[in-house]
Amino acid sequence: MLGVQHLLGLGQFGGAKGTAGTDDTAEHELTAVVNVGDDAWMFGVRICPDLDTCMYTLGGGIDPERGWGHRNETWHAKEELAAYGVQPDWFGLGDRDLATHLVRSQMLRAGYPLSQVTEALCARWAPGARLLPASDDRSETHVVITDPGPGEYAGEKRAIHFQEWWVRYRAKVPTHSFAFVGAEKTTAGPGVAEAIEAADVVLIAPSNPVVSIGAILAVPGIRGALRSTPAPVIGYSPIIGGKPLRGMADECLSVIGVPSTSEAVGRHYGARSGVGILDGWLVHEGDNAAIDGVDVRAVPLLMTDPEVTAEMVRAGMDLAGVKP
Repeated sequence: MLGVQHLLGLGQFGGAKGTAGTDDTAEHELTAVVNVGDDAWMFGVRICPDLDTCMYTLGGGIDPERGWGHRNETWHAKEELAAYGVQPDWFGLGDRDLATHLVRSQMLRAGYPLSQVTEALCARWAPGARLLPASDDRSETHVVITDPGPGEYAGEKRAIHFQEWWVRYRAKVPTHSFAFVGAEKTTAGPGVAEAIEAADVVLIAPSNPVVSIGAILAVPGIRGALRSTPAPVIGYSPIIGGKPLRGMADECLSVIGVPSTSEAVGRHYGARSGVGILDGWLVHEGDNAAIDGVDVRAVPLLMTDPEVTAEMVRAGMDLAGVKP
Protein backbone atom coordinates (compact mmCIF):
# COMPACT_ATOMS: atom_id res chain seq x y z
CA MET A 1 0.00 0.00 0.00
CA LEU A 2 2.94 2.34 0.58
CA GLY A 3 3.84 1.82 -3.06
CA VAL A 4 0.33 2.76 -4.19
CA GLN A 5 0.47 5.91 -2.06
CA HIS A 6 3.88 6.83 -3.42
CA LEU A 7 2.82 6.32 -7.04
CA LEU A 8 -0.50 8.15 -6.75
CA GLY A 9 0.51 10.88 -4.31
CA LEU A 10 -1.76 9.78 -1.48
CA GLY A 11 -1.53 9.83 2.30
CA GLN A 12 1.89 10.48 3.79
CA PHE A 13 3.31 10.92 0.27
CA GLY A 14 1.13 13.89 -0.64
CA GLY A 15 -2.34 15.41 -0.45
CA ALA A 16 -4.56 16.51 2.40
CA LYS A 17 -5.89 13.81 4.67
CA GLY A 18 -9.47 13.63 5.83
CA THR A 19 -10.54 12.83 9.36
CA ALA A 20 -10.75 9.11 8.67
CA GLY A 21 -7.31 8.94 7.06
CA THR A 22 -8.50 9.29 3.47
CA ASP A 23 -7.45 12.00 1.07
CA ASP A 24 -10.39 14.35 0.49
CA THR A 25 -8.75 16.41 -2.26
CA ALA A 26 -6.80 13.93 -4.38
CA GLU A 27 -7.95 12.44 -7.65
CA HIS A 28 -7.39 8.90 -6.42
CA GLU A 29 -8.62 6.87 -3.46
CA LEU A 30 -6.96 3.80 -1.97
CA THR A 31 -9.08 1.17 -0.24
CA ALA A 32 -7.60 -1.90 1.45
CA VAL A 33 -9.67 -4.98 2.32
CA VAL A 34 -7.85 -6.42 5.32
CA ASN A 35 -7.72 -9.95 6.71
CA VAL A 36 -9.41 -10.56 10.08
CA GLY A 37 -8.59 -14.26 10.33
CA ASP A 38 -5.62 -13.57 12.63
CA ASP A 39 -7.79 -11.65 15.12
CA ALA A 40 -8.07 -13.03 18.64
CA TRP A 41 -9.12 -12.21 22.20
CA MET A 42 -6.09 -12.32 24.49
CA PHE A 43 -5.63 -10.88 27.97
CA GLY A 44 -9.19 -9.57 27.71
CA VAL A 45 -8.53 -7.40 24.66
CA ARG A 46 -9.27 -7.85 20.97
CA ILE A 47 -6.12 -8.02 18.88
CA CYS A 48 -6.31 -7.37 15.11
CA PRO A 49 -2.75 -7.82 13.84
CA ASP A 50 -3.29 -7.15 10.13
CA LEU A 51 -5.52 -4.11 10.61
CA ASP A 52 -3.05 -2.63 13.08
CA THR A 53 -0.05 -3.34 10.87
CA CYS A 54 -1.73 -1.55 7.95
CA MET A 55 -2.79 1.36 10.18
CA TYR A 56 0.60 1.79 11.84
CA THR A 57 2.54 1.37 8.60
CA LEU A 58 0.51 3.86 6.61
CA GLY A 59 0.23 6.22 9.57
CA GLY A 60 3.98 6.27 10.26
CA GLY A 61 3.82 4.40 13.57
CA ILE A 62 5.17 0.96 12.65
CA ASP A 63 8.32 -0.43 14.22
CA PRO A 64 10.68 -0.36 11.22
CA GLU A 65 12.92 -3.17 12.46
CA ARG A 66 10.27 -5.72 13.41
CA GLY A 67 7.83 -4.72 10.67
CA TRP A 68 4.92 -4.99 13.12
CA GLY A 69 3.81 -3.32 16.32
CA HIS A 70 4.35 0.22 17.53
CA ARG A 71 7.62 2.08 17.12
CA ASN A 72 9.46 3.11 20.32
CA GLU A 73 7.65 0.30 22.13
CA THR A 74 8.16 -0.65 25.77
CA TRP A 75 7.16 -3.94 27.40
CA HIS A 76 6.33 -3.26 31.04
CA ALA A 77 2.81 -4.71 30.83
CA LYS A 78 4.21 -7.89 29.28
CA GLU A 79 6.74 -8.19 32.13
CA GLU A 80 4.04 -7.74 34.75
CA LEU A 81 1.73 -10.28 33.10
CA ALA A 82 4.62 -12.76 33.10
CA ALA A 83 5.25 -12.05 36.81
CA TYR A 84 1.62 -12.97 37.51
CA GLY A 85 1.98 -16.13 35.44
CA VAL A 86 -0.82 -15.10 33.10
CA GLN A 87 -1.27 -17.16 29.94
CA PRO A 88 -0.56 -17.15 27.08
CA ASP A 89 3.07 -16.50 27.95
CA TRP A 90 4.15 -16.82 24.31
CA PHE A 91 2.30 -13.71 23.10
CA GLY A 92 3.63 -10.30 24.03
CA LEU A 93 1.71 -7.03 24.14
CA GLY A 94 3.67 -3.80 23.93
CA ASP A 95 2.58 -0.93 26.15
CA ARG A 96 1.81 1.48 23.29
CA ASP A 97 0.14 -1.24 21.24
CA LEU A 98 -1.96 -2.19 24.26
CA ALA A 99 -3.64 1.22 24.15
CA THR A 100 -4.96 0.47 20.65
CA HIS A 101 -6.34 -2.87 21.82
CA LEU A 102 -7.97 -1.33 24.88
CA VAL A 103 -9.77 1.31 22.79
CA ARG A 104 -10.89 -1.31 20.28
CA SER A 105 -12.13 -3.69 22.98
CA GLN A 106 -14.03 -0.97 24.80
CA MET A 107 -15.80 0.07 21.59
CA LEU A 108 -16.59 -3.53 20.60
CA ARG A 109 -18.09 -4.23 24.02
CA ALA A 110 -20.16 -1.05 23.66
CA GLY A 111 -21.68 -2.55 20.52
CA TYR A 112 -19.76 -0.83 17.73
CA PRO A 113 -18.89 -3.11 14.78
CA LEU A 114 -15.25 -3.65 13.88
CA SER A 115 -15.54 -1.52 10.74
CA GLN A 116 -16.64 1.52 12.77
CA VAL A 117 -14.00 0.84 15.39
CA THR A 118 -11.34 0.70 12.69
CA GLU A 119 -12.53 3.99 11.23
CA ALA A 120 -12.35 5.60 14.68
CA LEU A 121 -8.81 4.32 15.28
CA CYS A 122 -7.73 5.53 11.84
CA ALA A 123 -8.93 9.03 12.74
CA ARG A 124 -5.83 9.26 14.91
CA TRP A 125 -3.35 7.67 12.50
CA ALA A 126 -4.65 9.18 9.23
CA PRO A 127 -3.24 6.34 7.10
CA GLY A 128 -4.21 7.95 3.78
CA ALA A 129 -6.30 4.90 2.86
CA ARG A 130 -9.66 3.46 3.75
CA LEU A 131 -9.06 0.29 5.77
CA LEU A 132 -11.99 -2.11 5.56
CA PRO A 133 -12.09 -5.29 7.67
CA ALA A 134 -12.99 -8.23 5.42
CA SER A 135 -15.91 -8.82 7.79
CA ASP A 136 -17.38 -7.40 10.98
CA ASP A 137 -18.21 -10.97 11.99
CA ARG A 138 -16.01 -13.57 13.62
CA SER A 139 -13.99 -15.51 11.07
CA GLU A 140 -10.86 -16.82 12.75
CA THR A 141 -8.18 -18.99 11.21
CA HIS A 142 -7.54 -22.16 13.20
CA VAL A 143 -4.98 -24.86 12.49
CA VAL A 144 -5.23 -28.61 13.04
CA ILE A 145 -1.92 -29.92 14.38
CA THR A 146 -0.46 -32.93 16.13
CA ASP A 147 0.22 -31.61 19.62
CA PRO A 148 3.99 -31.74 20.26
CA GLY A 149 3.53 -31.98 24.03
CA PRO A 150 4.24 -32.13 26.84
CA GLY A 151 0.76 -32.28 28.29
CA GLU A 152 -2.45 -34.25 28.14
CA TYR A 153 -2.88 -33.73 24.38
CA ALA A 154 0.65 -34.77 23.39
CA GLY A 155 0.60 -36.77 20.16
CA GLU A 156 -3.08 -36.05 19.49
CA LYS A 157 -4.63 -33.99 16.73
CA ARG A 158 -6.23 -30.79 17.92
CA ALA A 159 -7.17 -27.37 16.57
CA ILE A 160 -5.41 -24.26 17.82
CA HIS A 161 -5.78 -20.60 16.92
CA PHE A 162 -3.58 -19.40 14.08
CA GLN A 163 -1.74 -17.06 16.47
CA GLU A 164 -0.59 -19.98 18.59
CA TRP A 165 0.55 -21.91 15.51
CA TRP A 166 2.34 -18.88 14.07
CA VAL A 167 3.80 -17.17 17.14
CA ARG A 168 4.26 -19.98 19.65
CA TYR A 169 5.21 -22.84 17.34
CA ARG A 170 6.54 -20.81 14.37
CA ALA A 171 4.66 -23.23 12.09
CA LYS A 172 7.18 -25.95 13.01
CA VAL A 173 4.75 -28.60 14.28
CA PRO A 174 3.03 -31.39 12.30
CA THR A 175 0.19 -29.55 10.57
CA HIS A 176 -2.79 -31.12 8.83
CA SER A 177 -5.27 -28.45 7.76
CA PHE A 178 -6.59 -24.92 8.16
CA ALA A 179 -10.14 -23.95 9.11
CA PHE A 180 -11.76 -20.53 8.89
CA VAL A 181 -13.97 -20.83 11.94
CA GLY A 182 -17.25 -18.98 11.59
CA ALA A 183 -16.57 -17.90 8.02
CA GLU A 184 -19.64 -19.63 6.61
CA LYS A 185 -21.86 -17.46 8.83
CA THR A 186 -20.18 -14.16 8.01
CA THR A 187 -20.90 -11.48 5.48
CA ALA A 188 -18.45 -9.13 3.82
CA GLY A 189 -17.82 -6.00 5.85
CA PRO A 190 -19.61 -2.73 5.06
CA GLY A 191 -18.27 -1.25 1.85
CA VAL A 192 -16.12 -4.23 0.89
CA ALA A 193 -18.10 -5.59 -2.06
CA GLU A 194 -18.95 -2.05 -3.15
CA ALA A 195 -15.29 -1.01 -3.15
CA ILE A 196 -14.35 -4.02 -5.28
CA GLU A 197 -17.23 -3.35 -7.65
CA ALA A 198 -16.38 0.36 -8.06
CA ALA A 199 -12.60 -0.03 -8.33
CA ASP A 200 -10.59 0.96 -11.39
CA VAL A 201 -8.18 -1.88 -10.62
CA VAL A 202 -7.95 -4.52 -7.89
CA LEU A 203 -4.45 -5.46 -6.77
CA ILE A 204 -4.01 -8.67 -4.76
CA ALA A 205 -0.96 -8.17 -2.57
CA PRO A 206 1.86 -10.73 -2.34
CA SER A 207 0.57 -11.86 1.06
CA ASN A 208 0.26 -15.43 2.31
CA PRO A 209 -2.10 -17.17 -0.18
CA VAL A 210 -3.54 -19.48 2.47
CA VAL A 211 -3.96 -17.60 5.75
CA SER A 212 -4.07 -14.00 4.53
CA ILE A 213 -5.59 -13.85 1.05
CA GLY A 214 -7.24 -17.24 1.59
CA ALA A 215 -8.87 -16.08 4.81
CA ILE A 216 -10.30 -13.04 3.04
CA LEU A 217 -11.63 -15.17 0.18
CA ALA A 218 -13.32 -17.45 2.74
CA VAL A 219 -15.72 -14.63 3.66
CA PRO A 220 -18.90 -15.13 1.60
CA GLY A 221 -19.37 -12.49 -1.06
CA ILE A 222 -15.76 -11.42 -1.52
CA ARG A 223 -14.77 -14.06 -4.07
CA GLY A 224 -18.00 -13.34 -5.94
CA ALA A 225 -17.24 -9.61 -5.93
CA LEU A 226 -13.78 -10.27 -7.38
CA ARG A 227 -15.27 -12.46 -10.09
CA SER A 228 -17.97 -9.97 -11.07
CA THR A 229 -16.19 -6.61 -10.81
CA PRO A 230 -15.59 -4.83 -14.12
CA ALA A 231 -12.14 -3.85 -12.80
CA PRO A 232 -9.10 -5.91 -13.83
CA VAL A 233 -7.85 -8.14 -10.99
CA ILE A 234 -4.06 -8.33 -10.85
CA GLY A 235 -2.18 -10.54 -8.41
CA TYR A 236 1.42 -10.37 -7.17
CA SER A 237 3.32 -13.57 -6.52
CA PRO A 238 4.60 -13.96 -2.95
CA ILE A 239 7.21 -16.46 -4.19
CA ILE A 240 10.66 -15.36 -5.33
CA GLY A 241 13.13 -18.00 -6.45
CA GLY A 242 11.03 -20.82 -5.04
CA LYS A 243 10.68 -19.29 -1.57
CA PRO A 244 8.42 -16.74 0.09
CA LEU A 245 10.21 -13.48 0.66
CA ARG A 246 8.95 -13.30 4.25
CA GLY A 247 6.64 -15.16 6.57
CA MET A 248 5.88 -18.86 6.34
CA ALA A 249 3.84 -19.16 3.18
CA ASP A 250 5.76 -22.27 2.11
CA GLU A 251 4.69 -24.14 5.25
CA CYS A 252 1.07 -23.11 4.64
CA LEU A 253 1.16 -24.02 0.96
CA SER A 254 2.64 -27.45 1.65
CA VAL A 255 -0.27 -28.23 3.99
CA ILE A 256 -2.80 -27.64 1.20
CA GLY A 257 -0.67 -29.41 -1.40
CA VAL A 258 0.42 -26.39 -3.43
CA PRO A 259 4.12 -26.16 -4.41
CA SER A 260 6.02 -23.00 -3.48
CA THR A 261 6.29 -21.65 -7.01
CA SER A 262 4.81 -18.59 -8.67
CA GLU A 263 3.08 -20.79 -11.22
CA ALA A 264 1.48 -23.05 -8.61
CA VAL A 265 0.21 -20.14 -6.53
CA GLY A 266 -1.18 -18.43 -9.64
CA ARG A 267 -2.98 -21.62 -10.63
CA HIS A 268 -4.26 -21.92 -7.06
CA TYR A 269 -5.96 -18.53 -7.49
CA GLY A 270 -7.04 -19.38 -11.03
CA ALA A 271 -8.30 -17.32 -13.95
CA ARG A 272 -11.50 -15.28 -13.95
CA SER A 273 -12.17 -16.71 -17.38
CA GLY A 274 -12.54 -20.02 -15.56
CA VAL A 275 -13.60 -20.27 -11.93
CA GLY A 276 -10.78 -18.23 -10.39
CA ILE A 277 -10.10 -14.59 -9.56
CA LEU A 278 -7.14 -13.43 -11.68
CA ASP A 279 -6.88 -11.51 -14.91
CA GLY A 280 -3.16 -10.86 -14.55
CA TRP A 281 -0.29 -12.32 -12.51
CA LEU A 282 3.04 -10.63 -11.82
CA VAL A 283 6.01 -12.86 -11.02
CA HIS A 284 9.56 -11.93 -10.10
CA GLU A 285 12.05 -11.47 -12.91
CA GLY A 286 13.61 -14.84 -13.71
CA ASP A 287 10.50 -16.75 -12.61
CA ASN A 288 8.12 -18.35 -15.09
CA ALA A 289 4.43 -19.17 -14.92
CA ALA A 290 1.99 -20.49 -17.49
CA ILE A 291 -1.62 -20.12 -16.33
CA ASP A 292 -4.47 -20.60 -18.76
CA GLY A 293 -6.54 -17.42 -19.09
CA VAL A 294 -4.15 -15.26 -17.08
CA ASP A 295 -1.79 -12.65 -18.50
CA VAL A 296 1.58 -13.26 -16.82
CA ARG A 297 4.42 -10.76 -16.70
CA ALA A 298 7.83 -10.90 -14.98
CA VAL A 299 9.00 -7.75 -13.18
CA PRO A 300 11.18 -6.99 -10.13
CA LEU A 301 9.15 -7.82 -7.01
CA LEU A 302 11.60 -7.07 -4.20
CA MET A 303 10.03 -4.30 -2.11
CA THR A 304 13.18 -2.56 -0.93
CA ASP A 305 11.76 0.98 -0.59
CA PRO A 306 8.64 2.97 -1.52
CA GLU A 307 10.06 4.01 -4.89
CA VAL A 308 10.75 0.42 -5.94
CA THR A 309 7.38 -0.70 -4.60
CA ALA A 310 5.72 2.10 -6.55
CA GLU A 311 7.22 0.64 -9.72
CA MET A 312 5.67 -2.71 -8.81
CA VAL A 313 2.32 -0.96 -8.54
CA ARG A 314 2.91 0.75 -11.86
CA ALA A 315 3.66 -2.64 -13.45
CA GLY A 316 0.39 -4.01 -12.12
CA MET A 317 -1.56 -1.08 -13.44
CA ASP A 318 0.20 -1.35 -16.79
CA LEU A 319 -0.78 -5.01 -16.96
CA ALA A 320 -4.35 -4.00 -16.16
CA GLY A 321 -4.32 -1.33 -18.84
CA VAL A 322 -4.95 1.40 -16.25
CA LYS A 323 -2.95 4.62 -16.15
CA PRO A 324 -1.91 5.99 -12.74
